Amino acid sequence: MPWVILQSLRICCFAILYLVIPLEAVAGAVDFNRDIRPILSRNCFHCHGPDATHREADLRLDMEQGLKSTTDETALIYPGQPNHSPLFERVSSKDPDLVMPPADSGKSLKPVEIKLISQWIAEGAPWSQHWSYAKPQTVKTPTVKVQSWPVNWIDNFVLSRLESENLKPAEEADKITLIRRLSFDLTGLPPTAVEVKRFVDDTNPDAYEKLVDRLLASPHYGERMAIYWLDLVRFADTVGYHGDQDHNISPYRDYVIEAFNQNLPYDQFVREQLAGDLLPEATLQQKIATGYNRVLQTSHEGGVQRKEYLAIYAADRIRNFSGVFMGATMGCCQCHDHKYDPYTIKDFYSMVAFFADIDEDQHLIRGSNLIPTVRKPEIFLYTDQEKKQIAQLDSSIKTVEVSLKSTEQKQEKQQLKQELEKLKKSRAAIDRGALKTMITVSIKPREIRVLPRGNWLDETGPVVQPAIPEFLGTLESDQERLSRLDLANWLSDKQGYGPLMARVMANRFWYLFFGRGIAPVLDDFGGQGGPPHYPELLDQLAIKLIDDQWDMKQMVKFLVMSRAYRQSSIESTEQRAADPFNHWLNRQTRFRLPAEMIRDNALAVSGLLVKEIGGPSVKPYQPAGYYRHLNFPKRKYVADTDENQWRRGLYVHWQRQFLHPMLQAFDAPSREECTAQRPRSNTPIAAMTLLNDPTFVEASRKFAEDVIRNGGTSDSEKISYAFSNATSRQPEKMEVDVLLTLLNSNRAIFSAKPKSADLLTHTGLAKTNSKLDATELAAWTEITRALLNLNEVVTRN
Repeated sequence: MPWVILQSLRICCFAILYLVIPLEAVAGAVDFNRDIRPILSRNCFHCHGPDATHREADLRLDMEQGLKSTTDETALIYPGQPNHSPLFERVSSKDPDLVMPPADSGKSLKPVEIKLISQWIAEGAPWSQHWSYAKPQTVKTPTVKVQSWPVNWIDNFVLSRLESENLKPAEEADKITLIRRLSFDLTGLPPTAVEVKRFVDDTNPDAYEKLVDRLLASPHYGERMAIYWLDLVRFADTVGYHGDQDHNISPYRDYVIEAFNQNLPYDQFVREQLAGDLLPEATLQQKIATGYNRVLQTSHEGGVQRKEYLAIYAADRIRNFSGVFMGATMGCCQCHDHKYDPYTIKDFYSMVAFFADIDEDQHLIRGSNLIPTVRKPEIFLYTDQEKKQIAQLDSSIKTVEVSLKSTEQKQEKQQLKQELEKLKKSRAAIDRGALKTMITVSIKPREIRVLPRGNWLDETGPVVQPAIPEFLGTLESDQERLSRLDLANWLSDKQGYGPLMARVMANRFWYLFFGRGIAPVLDDFGGQGGPPHYPELLDQLAIKLIDDQWDMKQMVKFLVMSRAYRQSSIESTEQRAADPFNHWLNRQTRFRLPAEMIRDNALAVSGLLVKEIGGPSVKPYQPAGYYRHLNFPKRKYVADTDENQWRRGLYVHWQRQFLHPMLQAFDAPSREECTAQRPRSNTPIAAMTLLNDPTFVEASRKFAEDVIRNGGTSDSEKISYAFSNATSRQPEKMEVDVLLTLLNSNRAIFSAKPKSADLLTHTGLAKTNSKLDATELAAWTEITRALLNLNEVVTRN
């Protein structure tokens, strides 16, 4: 067998083992949270876990007293004696009548997992509380041998682990890679050629930090961060269910962008979204922030059952709330106690009660097929010009109404009535064209009951009041009833849930800048989620976030300033073999850009990108007839024909049932649920989209125009110009030769078929330079299409 194939097989086999058991446990002591709890959770908790109703044999293995009984007669574990411990006996048994989990469960322990349990018992079976429910504790910064490597204490944790495993960190990435990485990570846009040259030529020791500070101060930083937040809160421009009609919510997106740009502290960011309407003297922006409570999916079909949909909305809201702010899967408690975590069905409905003051009935009463649909309460957001017009019209209306009351002349009264009608029509026209957004307005809370088995028809369950999950303590209030504001304050309370929420968000910041979370499952910090690979590091980041007064930009800067962040992402065979999933961080991570950034990158390179911040959603070109299956009402996709079509992907109209095909091809979510981590697929459809989507064709053509006009006099110069604009680096000779061959091939093709050149270069979507030869422009457009399709161009290295 050839050596390369043999080596690949070894790596694959090692990777399979790695999926089963963390490498730390192979060589060192067993850790209960890291090694044992996940095995028990996957295989045992369903029958022997938190759910009291369905618990078998009255045995609870998620708690220490369940694993370690107080009497010898009922003991499951005899510390230090695995062969005398019933737990080990059952999981290792070959007898189908004794083995656990039972054969008919479809579950079984792998030999390496059985060995781990044996090792754990032999080591004394030490138990520990689930890592995500224990508050982060300050630990001493690890010492390292290579003291010159760390920039901040993140690097001490990483290097200490690497040194203990006899591994070395990767070299620092070259300056071109660093500026591209930072530009994409902090603004979602590529650096310009001028910016790259300035950074590469800057030899000052603080050049990197100055670059970080400049990008954090960019208004595009807020746009980049908003992309991720909108995935979490499942922001969309449509209602989702039934007719999937439009609703008014885009100003909430602008609030999120502005909050990140203004570096609103994370605790205040959370508070305003959950309960901005309950804050004293709430500002307009704080009211807009409460649009978070309104972006759930709703149905506007005339025959919906009110109680059924109130139950559906309640479950949607708690699924999202717990996923976003707690990293918890409380949606599993809608019908019964959680199977894997200590949340109960009562906890679920007690949490629903916090949101019982949100008016869910308005759109049920006013359900309609209008576009946009009616989803009161909504507020108008008038421009300064509209405010001026309204003031003038309201004044005129008042004057005419006074005159009407005072006049007795029939003819004059008739004229005044006509004038009043005309003025009111003008006033109504402003409202029809003005921007609106859904907000939250607190009303008298509706009664919330526990719904047995989640059945909305069963009203036998007890009435519950707002309360936090019982295992997390109790929440007191000066008011008669706890409110959403109390809940928001508890989430960020340093003495309450704050450290746990900080850990969830710190993990997500890490994911954004390292490609994976320290805890691998970003929206499930419970039994079915994976334990963190650097638990102490994650805890210190959570503590830092709180100690820095929830300063999000400070957290981002701290992460990207670290030496760990600056590592090269080029991996060696040895690195891949030792750590195939890069859990130990001995290199940076390479990953394909998110869908919106792929589009923004192409538009930016071509010069088409419109960088205006905020505003209503836009509709770029997409295939004809794409909305033909949308009903109630039937509608047709009408693309923008002005510069709005070149806005950033963040602003593209998000139709839940029919997401724009370009976004869908690159794994953007429909935003029906919280998405904490997008998948990253690699499909032929994605490559075809980069080649054929009208936006990318237009970007390629405009890029080609720029290359012809400004790229130099020779073909080689033009290719170098185009390549460096797309990748930020100069091409190698081989790359130039390949592109020259492609260029000359396409010149021959388009010379023989001039109509094909006209089709490619005169689509009418963007302004064309008519002085350029169509054949030459078409040939160069094929070059730029190829460049924008390069893996290097759509990858963050």
